[in-house]
Parts: sequence; structure tokens; C-alpha cells
Amino acid sequence: MIDADRYPRLSRIDSPADLRKFDASELRAIADELRAYLIESAGKSGGHFGAGLGVVELTTALHYLYDTPEDRIVWDVGHQAYPHKILTGRRDSIHTVKQKDGVAPFPKREESVYDTFGVGHSSTSISAALGMAIANRNAGNDRKVVAVIGDGAMTAGMAYEALNHAGGMDRDPDILVILNDNRMSISEAVGGLTKMLGRMTGSRTLNAIREGGKKLLGDKDKAPARFVKRWEEHWKGMFVPSTLFEEMGFHYTGPIDGHDVNALVDTLSMLKTLRGPQLLHVITTKGKGYERAEADQIGYHAVSPFDPEQGMVSKPGAVKKATYTDVFGDWLCDMAAADPKLLAITPAMREGSGLVRYSKEYPDRYFDVAIAEQHAVTLAAGMACEGAKPVVAIYSTFLQRGYDQLVHDVAIQNLDVLFAIDRGGVVGPDGATHAGNLDLSYLRCVPNMVVMAASDEDECRKMLSTGFEFNGPAAVRYPRGSGPGVAVSQSLDVLPIGKAEVKQHGQRIALLAFGAIVPAAEKVGTESGYTVVNMRFVKPLDRELILELAKTHDAFVTLEDNVVAGGAGSGVAELLADAGITMPILHLGLPDAFQHHASREDLLGEAGLDVAGIRKAIEARFPRQQDERLRAGR
Repeated sequence: MIDADRYPRLSRIDSPADLRKFDASELRAIADELRAYLIESAGKSGGHFGAGLGVVELTTALHYLYDTPEDRIVWDVGHQAYPHKILTGRRDSIHTVKQKDGVAPFPKREESVYDTFGVGHSSTSISAALGMAIANRNAGNDRKVVAVIGDGAMTAGMAYEALNHAGGMDRDPDILVILNDNRMSISEAVGGLTKMLGRMTGSRTLNAIREGGKKLLGDKDKAPARFVKRWEEHWKGMFVPSTLFEEMGFHYTGPIDGHDVNALVDTLSMLKTLRGPQLLHVITTKGKGYERAEADQIGYHAVSPFDPEQGMVSKPGAVKKATYTDVFGDWLCDMAAADPKLLAITPAMREGSGLVRYSKEYPDRYFDVAIAEQHAVTLAAGMACEGAKPVVAIYSTFLQRGYDQLVHDVAIQNLDVLFAIDRGGVVGPDGATHAGNLDLSYLRCVPNMVVMAASDEDECRKMLSTGFEFNGPAAVRYPRGSGPGVAVSQSLDVLPIGKAEVKQHGQRIALLAFGAIVPAAEKVGTESGYTVVNMRFVKPLDRELILELAKTHDAFVTLEDNVVAGGAGSGVAELLADAGITMPILHLGLPDAFQHHASREDLLGEAGLDVAGIRKAIEARFPRQQDERLRAGR
């Protein structure tokens, strides 16, 4: 429970209705308490940190002025939403964020009526808010709709598609878009828009003249105001290189200080009275109010539990275990040294995808395209057309956004592009929006693709070299975090395409395992005397080996860290059917459901993909073989 002595105001706010009972003069103190409580809570639980600190005042002002949940606030890049969750009934449970059965790390409709739209990725807020505004207008109600977009989300094309639609409608929708401009994504925001907004931010003279003119001239429909409006547009062209938002049909206001809660309340109060598409540009600082987070905005984007007095510190003597992401980052630098044609692309995931070292060593061959997965894939296709060897480093769940481009621009043209797919399979605390549960299914159906799933760190490196040297589109899929701890060779050796590895020869049942599930399958196979195969390739499958094993075994069990539907196991069944072979097959994989947030170990256990779950499923499906094994041991 919250300490009422330390938080005398926040402790009385169980909902935004309670917030609105306070006088506006107390909002600054409430925001201070909210920021201090967020720092304290994140210190206990960890989680996304810096972005939430940057929107404390904005969140306070929005819930103070708007009649939420009747009015709709749509948050983008949901890691901004921790202050929102605290003010909307989840204050005393916010320390459970990302934990099993705890508060979700992002807005989630089934968790709260205040979470109007679920989001884990970015750049969806304007489209969703526009849809809400249109539906509300057609239903005859006048509830307000606000989209808060920030943390780099304005770099994605989808945001501009929504702006283009909203600003060009015959009947202007009543919608407010708030651009939370902190010049950051996870890393520094990049691209032409970021530069433009930076110039816009510096135009204090224009904004002072503009705001003073509004007060002086009054009614905007009178001739003097209309004249000054035209004069303003002329001067904007001198002070601000682009009038992008107003040219798209939005009335632009700002930029204003996003940490001045009184200015926010005044501006939002005015904007609430206006009709049509509005855009408010606020300037904020990621990590605001916590000195260490302001100084290290990348490092404090997301944190593990820490002592706020000391900040994040490494434990003395702690040895960091290499992750699959580390393996990729080292391989990328080594292969770049060996082949000057290698070019690396990331959609705003330099840190998460392991490209920090590469970006420093090969800056001219490194391309961060911002939150633009579709562009990233087609950019790679264009590079490949001219003889380059592009590597697209991307999370499994984010590649879904570039799927059309993967099919049309890469695979159909059979272009030489390697996809290094991080966070494949169960991811864990970030929940369903970040889970990589679908990639084997959506990749293996694409013609021309080679699809590999790594079972350990050294194999991951070899697969990356294999995919890079393959002349055509290839994908290497690996999980979040560390592997079983296999030593990684520093060579750039390749694997034979489509060849599996028999880990153990056994009898009666063959376990055909793909990727991260191989170590668990080995343990079950060893204790039960089954054959265990590390399949390595999801596409092409090792047809020769599968048909040979089908002759000498009674049943197959396929295991994968992917949904069963259309996954690697389905490929095995299709291969057998094509060969006219009928035999029992047990498919073990992830469920036909979106798993909630919990640890990776918990989720694998729930899916029956840990050692105990695999053993139980096999014994339940093939009890005769189990009985014979027990009798043989007597």
C-alpha cells in the first residue's frame, strides 16, 4: 500500500475522478508525488522507466481535464503509460508490472476501462483514435478523443497514413493528437522528421508572436485575425522549414513545455473547445526528474529492480552470460570485416538487436531506419538488387509488420537478404504483443526462403554464416536471453543446407526438436531412450533423415517454441503425407492462444514445453511404450 505520509495527495487518488476533486493549484505537487512514486515502484519491480517519467505532467493534465474513461485517451508505445496506470486504479499494484498475474506492461483493454486501446508496438494511436472519433460521431455522442504519440513513434509510416486520412476527410473529425517530442525512441530518434522537429522546437520567436497575437486579435473569424493567419503561414516558412502538420489538415499548436503542468492545463483547456483535427506539440525529457535517467536515457529506458538512491549498479564479481543477441552482434562485426558487401539495417532497435558495437565500427555500413519495418525490408531488397549483402536485424514480432515486403519485395524476387530474427518464440514479461510465437509458421510457407532455428549459441553463429552465404532470402531465428552455455567458435563456418543433427540414437519414438526446445528434448530422450534430432532447418526439412527415421520408429514427436498451427511440426506431417507414410505424430508447441505476461520459464511450463511437460505429454499419448519401458527396467 502507498505511504500516505510520503504521498498525501497521490494516496487519495484511486481514479481520475478523485484527481479532478483537487484544485488546479495542487497539480504540480501531485505530479511531483506521482514522479517520486514511479521511481520508487520501478526500483522494486523494474520495467520501462524513462518514458513514463517524461509524461508525468502530461498524464496528470489529461486525466484532470478530460472525463476519462468516458473521454478516450489512446497511448502510443505503451511503455509511456505507467503514470496513467497509477492514476487509473492500479497504483497499489504497479510494483507487480510484468510479473505473472500482475499489471500488464502496456495498455490492455481487458485490464482496465481506462486502457482504451491495447498497444505494445508503436504508431497505432492516431489510427485507433481516428476510428474511435468516427464511430462516436456516427453514434451521435460527443466524447473527446486524444491520441498521445511519442518516443519515436512519429517516425513510422502508419502515423502519417492516419494523419493524411484525418486531415483530408470531408467532415473534419474531432480529434486531438499530442506529439510527445522527447527526441528519443529506445535510442536517439533518427530521420528527417526528427531534424525538422528540432528546428521547430527552436522557433520560440514564432510561438511567442503567435500566442500574443491570439490574445490581441480575439475572434479568429474576423478579418484582422484572418489576415494575421495568412501572415503567420508566411513567417512559418522562414522560422520553420516545414508546415507539415497544417498542410495535412491539422491545426498545429506549440511547441510548449511538457513539464509545465499549468501551461498544459491552459493549452488543453483551449484545445478542448476547438473542432476538427488538432495537433499539440509538447517538448519533454525522457527520464525527467531522475538525474541518472536524464543523463543516460538509453540505459534507463527499461530497468531491472534497483535502489533509486544508488541507481543501476553492477554486482561485484558478477559475470554476464553471453546472450544470443551478443552472439549476433559479434558475428555481424566479424562477418563485416570479412566481407565489405555486408550492410546492416535495424528498425530503431540498435541496443535490443545487438548492433551498438557494429554501429561504431562500421558507421557507413549501418542503417537505423527508425520505427519503419516495412521500409527496412524493402530497403534491404533494393540493396540486394545492386549486389550488396544486407542483414536485417529485427524482432520476430516486429517482422510481422514487414511481412508483405518480405513476400513481395524479397522472396518473389529471390533476393539475397538475411533476416536475423531476435526474440523468437516465448519472450516472457512483455506479454503477447512482444511474443515471437508465429514466425516459423509465417516464414516456412514463403517460397524461396531458408528458415533456421538455433538450439545453442555456437549453432546460432554458424546459422548466421550459412544464411549470409546462401544466395537468396534466409532467416535465422533465435530466442531472447542466453542459451545453454555452449562455447562459440570464432570461425565463420557454415552448415549444410537442410541437414539435421542426430543428437542421440534411441528406439521406438523419435523426438524431432527445433531451436530452443532441443536441450529439453535431449533430457527427455536421454532418460527415456528415445532418438533425439536437432532439426536445425525448418525449411528445407531434412527429408532423407525423416523418411529413414519413419522406417525405424513407431512414432514421431515434434517440438518447437512456436504455435503448433502451421509450424515446423506441420511441415514434418506434410512431408510424411507427401511420401504416403502414415504414422502417429504428437505435435508439441505453443498454444492456439495469446499468452499473458510472465517469465519465459513460466510460459514454457504452461505450454508443456519444459522437461516435465514434454515427458507428461509423451507418456499420455503413447502409454504402451511407457509401460514397456517400465517393464524393461524391472
